[in-house]
Amino acid sequence: MKRIDLIKALEKQGCVLIRHGGKHDIYRNPETGLSQPVPRHQEINEFLAKKIIRDLSDR
Repeated sequence: MKRIDLIKALEKQGCVLIRHGGKHDIYRNPETGLSQPVPRHQEINEFLAKKIIRDLSDR
């Protein structure tokens, strides 16, 4: 999955960028209070992308 598509999916479900790390950006879902690192690679493994979306989704 392209990184830009992952970011769009996260922002669509209400996640916001908290900060830039060394090799990752940290996104947080304000509704659940959960945060997750997102790698800065242009291509992100499909399984990892789905896990990030699932972990930050509304529960």
